[in-house]
Amino acid sequence: MQSWPIQDAKARFSEFLETCLAEGPQMVTKRGSEAAVLVPVAEWKRLQAAARPFLKQLLLTPEGRGELTLPARGRAQRRPVDPLA
Repeated sequence: MQSWPIQDAKARFSEFLETCLAEGPQMVTKRGSEAAVLVPVAEWKRLQAAARPFLKQLLLTPEGRGELTLPARGRAQRRPVDPLA
């Protein structure tokens, strides 16, 4: 992965984008430290799909069980119901 200082990435953005599309993810550095990565859309979508947990995984995790916070119930009035004959 090629590294671009932020000044070069801004000044030569078209080249920066073309390099990303041709060679893959490109690192942006700010004051010498890694700050961001430009990633092609296909790669981003693949990463997003891989990061989503499956329903089975969510149901089997111990976190959050029994700690469901429900909003307070309103003070709505119920309408009268006529009894059946």
